[in-house]
Amino acid sequence: MTGLDPRAPFVLDTRELGRRPGSQRHVTLTVPAPADLGIEVLHVPEGAPVDLDLRLEAVMEGVLVTGTAEAVAEGECARCLEPIRDELEVTFQELYVYDDSREVLRSKQGIDEGIDDQDTSLLQDDLLDLEPVLRDAVVLALPFQPLCRDDCPGLCPECGARLADDPDHAHEAAIDPRWAALTELGGSDPADNDKANPAR
Repeated sequence: MTGLDPRAPFVLDTRELGRRPGSQRHVTLTVPAPADLGIEVLHVPEGAPVDLDLRLEAVMEGVLVTGTAEAVAEGECARCLEPIRDELEVTFQELYVYDDSREVLRSKQGIDEGIDDQDTSLLQDDLLDLEPVLRDAVVLALPFQPLCRDDCPGLCPECGARLADDPDHAHEAAIDPRWAALTELGGSDPADNDKANPAR
């Protein structure tokens, strides 16, 4: 496990809590968004401000972090492809476990249900990394198919026009391909028919 950089934006120092259960610390800060915060069609741009409001509370096993994050996500409408901006507010809660508390938690879970370190947030030298928790919270909060508005009609399937800009947009009904040959015969020049049938 690599050590955490205490200067990193999402790394917080919990030493002030002193491992005293019940001791708390309130933290508010604004940090730059990391790369790829969100999903492909809607995300918080890298470097954009993320406002954090956090409560750090010491408990027996570690530090419980409860908080909210606010940011502006940008992307495009899944129906009409217009740019959209969505004010995002997510809440999260995560227990960061003291390294020497892992065995205690494993025993509580039972021998056959040992805690996987990959699924457990750990404190490293009293430092915690909030970024993975924030990423999970943001991804869960974002709509899978973001829309510019709930009733967005999308694009015309034939010409790609944005239907919201032209509610009366329409095309002539397409001719059934089974009748297309008859239409061509009906619109042909009679002289051409005579040439094709000289015996008439």
